[in-house]
Order: sequence, then C-alpha cells, then structure tokens
Amino acid sequence: MGRLDGKVALITGGARGMGKSHVRHFVAEGARVVFGDVLDDRGEHVAEGLPDKARYIHHDVTSEADWAAAVELAIATFGKLDILVNNAGILKFATIEDMPLEDFKRVLEVNAVGQWLGMKSVIAPMKKQGSGSIVNVSSIEGFTGAASLSAYSASKFAVRGMTKAAARELGQYGIRVNSVHPGAVMTQMMFDSADSGKDGEAFLKAMPLGRFAESIEISRLVAFLASDESSYSTGAEFLADGGILSGPGY
Repeated sequence: MGRLDGKVALITGGARGMGKSHVRHFVAEGARVVFGDVLDDRGEHVAEGLPDKARYIHHDVTSEADWAAAVELAIATFGKLDILVNNAGILKFATIEDMPLEDFKRVLEVNAVGQWLGMKSVIAPMKKQGSGSIVNVSSIEGFTGAASLSAYSASKFAVRGMTKAAARELGQYGIRVNSVHPGAVMTQMMFDSADSGKDGEAFLKAMPLGRFAESIEISRLVAFLASDESSYSTGAEFLADGGILSGPGY
C-alpha cells in the first residue's frame, strides 16, 4: 500500500463495477479521490464509506460543464489534480442492421467523446504543475470487433487512437497517457453481455486462464499506470484479458 500517497485522482463512472473498485483501491493506496457518475444514490453510498478520502459529484461525462465542476471540486478540495481515470462507459448490443442511429451516436458520445472531454479538461491543471497521469479505460473490443458490438468497438478503438495522440501532445508537459484494455470482468456490464445471448461458455473456453477477472485485478493495473512506478510508460496499451487475445479462438 502507499503506491499513490499524496496523489489526487479524478475517476469517472465510480458508482459501480470497475469504477467503484478503482475508487476504493486508489484510496487504499493513499490517494484522495473525486469521483463522478450519474447514479447518484450509489455514488453517494460509496463516498460515505470513504470519509475524508473521497468526494462524490454528479457527473455526466458528455457535459463540458460537469467536467469543469469535477475538476474544480478536486482542486478546491484537495489542492491539485494528478490523475484522471477515464472509466465511464456504456454498452449496447445490436447488429448494424438493427441498431438505431441514435443508439450508435450515444455510445460514441459517452465512450469516446466523454473521454476526449476528460483529457481536455485536465490538461490545464496538469500543465501548471508539470506532471500528470491519464488512464483511459478501453477494452479488448478496442483491438478486435465482435458481432452486435459495432458501436462499442468503434468507441473503444477510438480510445486507443486518442490515447496515442494525447501522449504525443502532452509528453512535453510531463503528462503521461495510457490505455487499459480489460477483457471479461465480473461487473454488471458482463451480466448485460450474458443477457444479450453471447455464448459465455465459449468465451471462457477461448481464454487461456479460463476465468473472468475480478474488478480489483483491473484496478491494480490502473493504479500502477497512475503511479510514478510507470513513469516511462506513455502512449501504450495494457491488456488485462486473461490471454484471450493471445491467439485464435475469440
């Protein structure tokens, strides 16, 4: 413990799933955290369990005003902002033929535009202090497509590209930008995937480790990238997929 001592982090989508795990793990590692979500009851409940270490704010990642408020809260409450974890995301299953255009646009707006706004919003305070770490949560779907996931995959490929562009732009200011690509994690999104009719048993058989990840396993990787221990890593992609993309079968 103590990997993030003295650091201040802003984490999106922190009310449930991986985001909630990130918030709790960052606090356990010594960070002070501002986190947002649109699920206010859940978010406030998470914050209540972390007194003086975490603050919750209602945060729609597609809103520039909400981003400004979240950054302002972090600086006003804890004095600075060292880390951004762009975690918030949504998932919609439909074939290209059946998906309404508004659903496609909505996934891109939350998953891609939301992360772009996040990076844009933290540049000024990170430039001012001459350092920062941005961790963008993508997916294995940012490496390979899957039927009925055209919108999600498009958004997660976009995160990969934006991460690399941002790393090129921001390295001169001491700001690092990396992406994390989880595979099958035991969250509500995974249960939604099962409800979509995707063959979970076949998915497991294709995975060398043969099991789903626990959220904390992703949080440890995110914390490493947020910390000074990864000080020479930027513009890079970090897979945490149980080996599923190591060969054919997915």
